[in-house]
This record gives sequence, C-alpha cells and structure tokens, in this order.
Amino acid sequence: MILPQKHPKIPSSKTGILLINLGTPDTTNWWDIRKYLKEFLSDRRVIEVNPVLWQTILNLFILTFRPSKTAHAYKKIWRKDTNESPLLYFTRNQAKKLNSKIGNDKIVVDFAMRYGNPGIRYKLNLLKEKGCENIIILPLYPQYAAATTATVCDEVYRSLMSMRWQPSLQVIPHYEGEPIYIEALIKSIKKKLGSINWKPDLIISSYHGIPKKYFDKGDPYHCYCHKTTRLMKEDFKEIEIRTTFQSRFGPQEWLTPYTDKTLEKLPGEGIKNLLVICPGFASDCVETLEEIDIQGRESFLQNGGENFDLIPCLNDSVDHINLFEKLVKKYI
Repeated sequence: MILPQKHPKIPSSKTGILLINLGTPDTTNWWDIRKYLKEFLSDRRVIEVNPVLWQTILNLFILTFRPSKTAHAYKKIWRKDTNESPLLYFTRNQAKKLNSKIGNDKIVVDFAMRYGNPGIRYKLNLLKEKGCENIIILPLYPQYAAATTATVCDEVYRSLMSMRWQPSLQVIPHYEGEPIYIEALIKSIKKKLGSINWKPDLIISSYHGIPKKYFDKGDPYHCYCHKTTRLMKEDFKEIEIRTTFQSRFGPQEWLTPYTDKTLEKLPGEGIKNLLVICPGFASDCVETLEEIDIQGRESFLQNGGENFDLIPCLNDSVDHINLFEKLVKKYI
C-alpha cells in the first residue's frame, strides 16, 4: 500500500495490558499528600454525598487537617531504599514481571494508578503510541466495587473520549473466586504458618470496607468478599477464618464487623494468638502495613493479645504473576 507523503508512521498492531491500582502520593510531603487526597476524595464514586456540600466540607476541613495524619502514616511505611510507597513499588514490579513472562513484539504490559501518578490517561496514550489497538484493563481489585473497579472504568472511558482512533477495550471486572487466586492466598497462609513458632487461634480475613448504604443500593462487594473467605475456608480447615472490614471513614455505618473493633475485643474472648490476611489488597500499602500491622497489632496486644502477625499481600510473588497471566490470557 502506498501512503500519502508525510503520512504518520503506522505502528504494528499490538495488545496492551494495563494493570491499575488505587494510587499513591508522590512523596510524604504535606502538599503531595493533600493533592492525592483531594483527587481521591473528590471522586463521586468514592463519596456519594451532595457534591456542593461535600466539596465545602472537603476543602474547608478535611484537606486542612487530614494530610498531616495521612503523611504520618505514610512516613512509617515509606520505602527509603527506592523513595516511594510500597504500593507503587509492588505494582511496578508486577507489571515488569508479567511483561517478562508474556510480553513480546505483540504484547505490552504496563501499569497505572487511578489517583496520582502514573495516571490512566497518560498510560493509555503511551500504549496507543506503542501501537496497541487492543487494550486489556486489569483493575487490581479481586472483589468488584463501584468505588474501586467502576471508577477505574470511568476514568478509562473518559480517557478514550479524547482519542480519535480508539483501541478496542476489554475489562477484567473481578476475580474473587478464581481457583488460582484462592490457591495463592492459602499458600501465603501456609508460608506464614511455617515461619512462626506459635499456633494461631484464629485468622482474620480483613477487607477494605464501604459504607453500608452502598451495599443497600446494590453494590456486590460485600458478597464477593464473603465468597473469597468461604472458598478459602473450604480448602483450608486447620484454623478458623473470619471476615471483617477495615478503613472506615466518616460517621456513617460501614460494612461490619469492623476490623479495628474486632481486634480490640478478641483477646477478651480468649483469642490470644492471631494472624491477619488482607485478600482484597493486591499489594501491601498503607492500609495493610500501617493500619493493620502497626495500629492493629498495637491494639490487639494492648487489649491482652499475645501473638500477632500479618500475612503479606500477594505482591509481586510468582503465584500472583501466574494469576495475572491466567486472567489476561483469556482475552488475548
């Protein structure tokens, strides 16, 4: 085919795979934290409140006081070796390892963040520039929720609206019951059990919470979380596993039981030795490393607990990369 003079180069057709996680501030600086929180808490999928009222509360109060508290939490878990958050570190590694496993001249793997950097729009344009006519979106949320997976899709679709030549798009919406995912979680439990010299009385399976009214409106997240725990329990019967929900924000009722309240009262019920796993988080982050492994541990021990440990997220483990490979190969 003869192209007109000065016609732009047409790249060969490729498939792009974009792993997308929640996001992270660029640094632990107060202004970077504030910028990140503003973007996150301005998402109407996350905060379903009258936007005029909410923006007033957000800008006058929350963004004045919360950045200092959030910065303090991030500083406790910030990776000093690479000067970045653990979530960014592991998400980048996940993309690199998946690309090493399945990437070739026809398949490109990359990652983006819903909030903060690198952004979804930027990475979609980058994949387009590399010749990706088909893009597979893998939101790194095993259990679908409107406040996580749906808002990723919203931003992807908004980004495509500015493209004259749009790629075809496929989204992997959830994988809470994938056998290889459940197997990886159980392997992580067994690995932790092999590294400690005490026997847990209980394993808490802690998921990020959402307001109860979101569930009442039809969000399936609660059911997906319980499904993951149920499947783990079916294949791992040595120790009881209970579901709880963490990270609640604001005065309204969220999904229960609350993780923090559960950790406070368990020692009084005779549960003195505890393991916690966080199956809904694809990478260790401030919610697992600070909220659970620091705050949660302290609360449990102060209330009479004797032994506490957190099972790491699947992160960039071989099992996790194998799961991603299986998920995306259905669409290639």
